[in-house]
Amino acid sequence: MSGVSCVDQTPSFEKTWGSSASSGYCSEEDSDSELEQYFTARTSFFHKPQKQKDEVTESKKQELSHSEIQQKIKEYNAQINSNLFMSLNKDGSYNGFIKVHLKLVRPVSVPPPRKGTTSQEPANGKRGGAVKRRTSFYLPKDTAKHLHISSRTRAQEVIQALLKKFTVIDNPAKFALFERTERHDQVYLRKLPDDECPLFLRLCAGPNEKVLSLVLKENETGEVNWDAFSLPELQNFLRILKREEEEHVKQIMQRYAVAHDRIQQALVSTKPG
Repeated sequence: MSGVSCVDQTPSFEKTWGSSASSGYCSEEDSDSELEQYFTARTSFFHKPQKQKDEVTESKKQELSHSEIQQKIKEYNAQINSNLFMSLNKDGSYNGFIKVHLKLVRPVSVPPPRKGTTSQEPANGKRGGAVKRRTSFYLPKDTAKHLHISSRTRAQEVIQALLKKFTVIDNPAKFALFERTERHDQVYLRKLPDDECPLFLRLCAGPNEKVLSLVLKENETGEVNWDAFSLPELQNFLRILKREEEEHVKQIMQRYAVAHDRIQQALVSTKPG
């Protein structure tokens, strides 16, 4: 990887176990000795309608001379109010910071916590195989990460650095880096090729994120590929969906019960005298 470092400005993740649909779920031990733990601030697996239209735009190839890069870095740094400056190297490359917004709609998988994972001796004195643990959760909304990268750092390396920072063990191919721009109140998203260099985009656009921002999303726009999940993960998804369904049914029944009571009250008050 081309010298990627992270600036930690994201909130810590705390487990919030509970029985409500907004807190999280911990699965019981599965038959194949793999325990899945889920904790999240939201549990819906279905895509919500997007308020903004994502339109595909084509990449505009642009090449800058050494003097043009030097001038753009000078102009860029003049607009910075923090210490996130860009610096030019003797070999013509340059270093700087990019901010990546993580807009993931599905949970990510991370290694299990090491605390309290000491193996317990069975009652019969026999030690069985170690219980495998796996943790999945939704990243908090509006999570963002600053990365210090080189002008030679490619989009694929940025994705790998982000996953490593959050200790995500999912395949990097499941994710993609997007360029987000706004023009005439319209939002445009462009998927960056693996070999494109995000720092060059940041330099050309300037530091204003309203002009250009970088977003990490799932590398697909269609339906969820359930075949990509393990059996324990799918079992947990079914448990969560069942709990969601029960909650929705309960809310609908309560709504109809309230309507029924109001109609009954109206009938009583309008009886002919």
